[in-house]
Amino acid sequence: MLLDAASLYFRAFYGVPTSVTSPDGRPVNAVRGFLDMTARLLTAHAPTRLVACWDDDWRPAFRVEALPSYKAHRLAPDGGEETPDELSPQVPVLVDVLAAAGIARVGAPGYEADDVIGTLATRARGPVDVVTGDRDLFQLVDDARGVRVLYTARGIADIEVVDEAAVAAKYGIPGRAYADFAVLRGDPSDGLPGVAGIGAKTAAALVTEFGDLAGIRAAAARTAVPRAPLTRGVLEKLHAGGEYLDAAPVVVAVARDVDLPPVEGALPTRPADAAALAALADAHGLRSSLGRLGAALGWPADALD
Repeated sequence: MLLDAASLYFRAFYGVPTSVTSPDGRPVNAVRGFLDMTARLLTAHAPTRLVACWDDDWRPAFRVEALPSYKAHRLAPDGGEETPDELSPQVPVLVDVLAAAGIARVGAPGYEADDVIGTLATRARGPVDVVTGDRDLFQLVDDARGVRVLYTARGIADIEVVDEAAVAAKYGIPGRAYADFAVLRGDPSDGLPGVAGIGAKTAAALVTEFGDLAGIRAAAARTAVPRAPLTRGVLEKLHAGGEYLDAAPVVVAVARDVDLPPVEGALPTRPADAAALAALADAHGLRSSLGRLGAALGWPADALD
């Protein structure tokens, strides 16, 4: 099980009231929510390995160089990502808690969590569940390899299991064609404009007819007599969007070959550092959430004593 950590702690922050605080009054809603969500995922899906995948760079240079609008609307004045003031201090606490618990946390300089997930999913020899609220990771679904997405858009209590059939049913495209579909349609949440004038329906028709972006562009280049889905208007839009189509695949495609060390992700049978975890639990009011996490991991009842 690969957790898109930022996706989950943002969801936890907005899903759990900031009135949930530590003994000294600091918000810990994101930390507690993240731990509770992880416990529920472990209980419901029983993975044999678990990795929290981290955004070491939420807006990598290689993506911005290809498409300057990438996530530009989410830039804070200091150049970082806009993050609620109550959330920012909780992220280092979560890092410390995961380390003391013994749950693997992996990031890579210059890459997003998506790329870490893509690399680990590609390396995996067995089935993989990717937990995320980000549709971009639908491009990783692969029925033959058992890679699926547990999509959290409706929350942990109402997860949508996304495999190739689900992608096909939702978007009307071949099950492994999401990345090319997303390039054409665009995604405003990431500052990805898409090809002007081409919406989801036309994008789906093009991908279904020609297989992938390369096939679409090749067909557009050689088509002399317009016919659906390459009507005259669509051809004009594709030609006008040529520069965007040159750049966008680099932005949308999840990297699958990031230089990562070997990652086992074995489920900890006890906390890696029980004393440190107990201190964090007391300082931040996390004993109940860590108790639920420990129960899901099969820790002994006295793990934090």
